[in-house]
Amino acid sequence: MATAKNTAKKEVAAKPAATAEKVYKSRVAKQYAEEVVPYLTKKFGYTNVMQVPKLVKIVINTGLGDIKDNAKSIQTTQNEIKQITGQQPILTKAKKSVANFKVREGMTVGIKVTLRGKMMYDFYDKLVSIALPRVRDFRGVPTDSFDGRGNYCMGLKEQLIFPEIQYDQVEKIRGMDICIVTTAKTDEEARELLRAMGMPFKR
Repeated sequence: MATAKNTAKKEVAAKPAATAEKVYKSRVAKQYAEEVVPYLTKKFGYTNVMQVPKLVKIVINTGLGDIKDNAKSIQTTQNEIKQITGQQPILTKAKKSVANFKVREGMTVGIKVTLRGKMMYDFYDKLVSIALPRVRDFRGVPTDSFDGRGNYCMGLKEQLIFPEIQYDQVEKIRGMDICIVTTAKTDEEARELLRAMGMPFKR
């Protein structure tokens, strides 16, 4: 009898946490489901919700350049990318040696993070709502940076536009490449998807 009561208590205690987990949903994910899907369905005449383009992943890359031989600076850059994305980045290695750039095969040449699911939506929200508007003289991102297969890539000149990075703690200003991968079959569909999700394209 006591065992049954204890089990019941455990189940009751576990319910609030499970409920809280279900309740939380990224603002952008909610916007996509409630506003973007109906808008794109109407605009492109989709007959099935599965046809509607969506975000698959966001890949952030930064080159190490002059610090590829400096373990301490590499660690500092890794920490900055982790702060920005909320996920531990991986080191990318050179696939072949290039004498002109003093690069040897297997040398650490960059840092990469691939975001999916909730973390992807949270990063996208922060990028379009907070980071990009902080770019000096910002007039929007280019509309022609698609790859022909529905994916969008952009370059940022500095990590300082992200709120997690403190100016006085930055070792060196570094840029990064951000690639947004979607299921869109054409660039036009991908452009409308991102525009509907708040991407500030140039007019």
